[in-house]
Amino acid sequence: MARTDALSINTDTTTRDKLSEIQGFVIETVQKGAVSEKMKNNEYSGDATSGSIEIDRFKNATVDDYGTARAAGAGATIFNTGKVTINVDEDKEIVEEIAKKDVKLYGIPSIMDKRKKNHAMRMIADLDTRFFAEMVSAGTEITGLTSATPLADNLEKIIQSIETTQNDWVDGVDRELIEISVKPSIYGKLLNYIDTIPNPISGVDETIFHQVKIYSNHRQTKDVICAIHGAVGQPVTVDEYEPEKIPLSNDYDCSLFYSRGTKAVMPDLIRYANIAEI
Repeated sequence: MARTDALSINTDTTTRDKLSEIQGFVIETVQKGAVSEKMKNNEYSGDATSGSIEIDRFKNATVDDYGTARAAGAGATIFNTGKVTINVDEDKEIVEEIAKKDVKLYGIPSIMDKRKKNHAMRMIADLDTRFFAEMVSAGTEITGLTSATPLADNLEKIIQSIETTQNDWVDGVDRELIEISVKPSIYGKLLNYIDTIPNPISGVDETIFHQVKIYSNHRQTKDVICAIHGAVGQPVTVDEYEPEKIPLSNDYDCSLFYSRGTKAVMPDLIRYANIAEI
């Protein structure tokens, strides 16, 4: 389907630049507003626009006695045993029709501008929902948490399950690398707890709990999701944002097309839990 020349729709000679600005607004809004954008892994090789990326995860080094490499004539081999390929194959769209009279009254750039905020918010909702669904699908559940136990203690149990992990790739995780996403109801209770902590010198950072970054998120199915930063990768590509005439009609569309790929990179460092009411 051929793209309609924007200049034939609206006589404003800056139309194309305007549409480019709208596309930039959508991308920037998603980057700032999506919780998944703050938590996802961006350390990858390859180009998402080519259809896939690779994220490396190297095995821990081995500590040997002095002289081992000299005796062997070579150092130990570095193993990239945790490499993950993420295919950008989840194609999404937001397609809305614009009546011809609206084109006459407002012009394409004006209508696109009116819709850009909603498109960005819906894209955020989609990316976050898919991202946290992957976390739950790939992660490990922590059970036995109830409201009879103080919330801070429940969160500590989850945090420490990440912090003390030891396997081929990690030997414990620094708290500064751990992030928690919680439902708003849990976040509210946590703020009540933070408000009771006296700290008259430096104040309290409401986004930090026991040195761990915390986010409020209403797009997750579990009360608490905890992981090392970058535990899930989600590359996203956005297609050109411009109007298109609908075939066999006198109307136009207002469309946003994008593709995403979502996959756990470090499933061993993802935990989730519900806190049961008693």
